Amino acid sequence: MIDRSLNYGRHHVRNFLIRSQPFQSVLDLGAGNGSDLSLASEINPTASRIAIEVYPPNVERLRGQVSAVIPIDIEHEALPFAAGQIDVVIANQVLEHTKEIFWIFHEVSRILPEKGKFIIGVPNLASLHNRLLLLLGHQPSPVKTASAHVRGFTKPDLLHFVDSCFPGGYRLAGFGGSNFYPFPAPIAQPLASLFPSMAWGIFLLLEKTRGYTDEFLRYPKVQQLETNFFLG
Repeated sequence: MIDRSLNYGRHHVRNFLIRSQPFQSVLDLGAGNGSDLSLASEINPTASRIAIEVYPPNVERLRGQVSAVIPIDIEHEALPFAAGQIDVVIANQVLEHTKEIFWIFHEVSRILPEKGKFIIGVPNLASLHNRLLLLLGHQPSPVKTASAHVRGFTKPDLLHFVDSCFPGGYRLAGFGGSNFYPFPAPIAQPLASLFPSMAWGIFLLLEKTRGYTDEFLRYPKVQQLETNFFLG
């Protein structure tokens, strides 16, 4: 009954890419089978499309479809680009798999120029079905221990994280929700449009608004978070 393909919110990614024009380079962190980069190609066929991907079947699938495939660990390696070199970065259903959120946002903020765009899609910890699961004493589905997900996100907390670490560094330029458990697609999508903060997934378009000077790396030290985050 549930259409899980809607979890990827590709209509939002397409819309955010359209709103990010003009762009000449798009970097996809965890590109998977390349669907989001294909959207970028449809919108701007001349743009450079770069995939960060480590899963071997996906690496092979992407070769020949995109400008470059770079198999690096985004949690412990620097992105091989100069400051301000990439116009748009996409992280769709990736950040929930990562611990090193400070390092990832540092690298993204380093390579984006002012007015560069960061497109984020993550499962929504505050979705209707997760609220009901918690009410019944069950674990929310995005952060089950026996799964690949290690982080949970809500719109307010994600924006609080960004503004706490890099005050005034990004503005929210777009927001939407996609899919709405446990309903089928004809019902789920209208509900997600009406109540995006309660949808299965949330999608944000962040625009970088000022110069970046390692704020995401300084935050864990200044706040003494007492956790061995990777900071380069």
